[in-house]
Amino acid sequence: MDRAKQTTEILLHLSPVEVANLKEGINFFRNKSTGKDYIFYKNKNHLKACKNLCKHQGGLFIKDIEDLDGRSVKCTKHNWKLDVSTMKYINPPGSFCQDELVVEMDGNNGLLLLELNPPNPWDSDPRSPEDLAFGEVQITYLTHACMDLKLGDKRMVFDPWLIGPAFARGWWLLHEPPSDWLERLCKADLIYISHMHSDHLSYPTLKNLSVRRPDIPIYVGDTERPVFWNLDQSDVQLTNINVVPFGIWQQVDKNLRFMILMDGVHPEMDTCIIVEYKGHKILNTVDCTRPNGGRLPEKVALMMSDFAGGASGFPMTFSGGKFTEDWKAQFIKTERKKLLNYKAQLVKDLQPRIYCPFAGYFVESHPSDKYIKETNIKNDPNELNNLIKKNSDVVTWTPQPGALLDLGRMLKDPTDSKGITNPPEGTKIYKDSWDFEPYLNTLKAAVGDEIFLHSSWIKEYFTWAGFKNYNLVVRIRSRVDVIRYVVKNGRLWDDLYIGFQTRLQRDPDIYHHLFWNHFQIKLPLTPPNWRSFLMHCG
Repeated sequence: MDRAKQTTEILLHLSPVEVANLKEGINFFRNKSTGKDYIFYKNKNHLKACKNLCKHQGGLFIKDIEDLDGRSVKCTKHNWKLDVSTMKYINPPGSFCQDELVVEMDGNNGLLLLELNPPNPWDSDPRSPEDLAFGEVQITYLTHACMDLKLGDKRMVFDPWLIGPAFARGWWLLHEPPSDWLERLCKADLIYISHMHSDHLSYPTLKNLSVRRPDIPIYVGDTERPVFWNLDQSDVQLTNINVVPFGIWQQVDKNLRFMILMDGVHPEMDTCIIVEYKGHKILNTVDCTRPNGGRLPEKVALMMSDFAGGASGFPMTFSGGKFTEDWKAQFIKTERKKLLNYKAQLVKDLQPRIYCPFAGYFVESHPSDKYIKETNIKNDPNELNNLIKKNSDVVTWTPQPGALLDLGRMLKDPTDSKGITNPPEGTKIYKDSWDFEPYLNTLKAAVGDEIFLHSSWIKEYFTWAGFKNYNLVVRIRSRVDVIRYVVKNGRLWDDLYIGFQTRLQRDPDIYHHLFWNHFQIKLPLTPPNWRSFLMHCG
């Protein structure tokens, strides 16, 4: 087995004059040849440096005019603040630390800015691409983030959400899945589920699958919060869930292997995957904000990623203060454009042979969410693909349910008319009806639960939740069926926030990272003991 080695990359070279002119405090520099930006912090004779790149969503830092001490910078995207003297984020507090770069003098009073790169895990035991026969590797789009991959004589499925809602009752499928979706799942040799969000880990979908194939092999990454943390409560019987370490090839057969990687921003829950067949790599970054910390394989055969935006309650569910309709509309428009440009730049940097935007095909279809649907404008995949084609030679694919991409044909000749087979004329592409009732009834059943007859349920719940030692008053309005369902079952607050089931006002207008991070990721793995609570209530 070949072992890749750590590499050292020179990011920036400062001349002796530039070094002598470094001022005390914060200094901004750009490498004109690469267009990359960096920040130096000088404290007498000591220098610290980092990339000018916010860890939250990749925004650019500028001088923080509110900082009288000259130690912090502010992100132009969401106003996150970084104390460059400590490399810790101070807004929101207790969130991230910035990766520090190596500063090295060059012997002539000049300076080198270095980044030490550990070996890329996918470069261990490298394999040269072999010719693919037509039909040997086929990728079929089903819905949202669900792909059905034929890889030789094996079948692999990504993130099957094919029925029911996600995030309580907030998200519903935009596309009509192929009618044979369950047969396709049952024929799979393995399933990859990227993370615990319910548009990727769909218990209604898996419940249908488990009736016929409870032992189907499912693979997830070894995240801090287990992907299947809620399996026991789900009433889904799955017996072959495999938790695998990050950055290690998992061999399926002599030609097929895969590797799961963590997200650089949310390593506690988000993952992405590289699938390799006969030396040809398929990269699926799913929902990762900064997949693998930004280090990804270049020139893969096929890359797929999210693109749409809108997967948050901010700012649609906020009101008061600056949150006017005009402000929200402009913010959404600006953020969607930033996301499009970021994805287009990422594709340009990585240069895959083929790119497919997916994992953004959802709709707020319940009539009660009409306002959210009209406000939460999402990116158009064709707009992203057109932007990519302007800046590179990458072939793009906007998928339709049941559409099939033949990788062997597309790699040999991207203009081959048989390379992509779209669904037959007349195939229903978009859903126009959803089976709301059974899922809403499950939520409504929690409203009249006995525990809510006792006002002390509030204290009991927040004691169980374990959020403490922080002086914070929270005022949140939520739909009664969803909040009571979440409380009763110990669910994460993603159902409330990402599912658009809350209405929020905040004064002062400050994002409390510790609070939201706790209730969206760090709640206990076991639900509250309401039986004991009722016994004590007598």
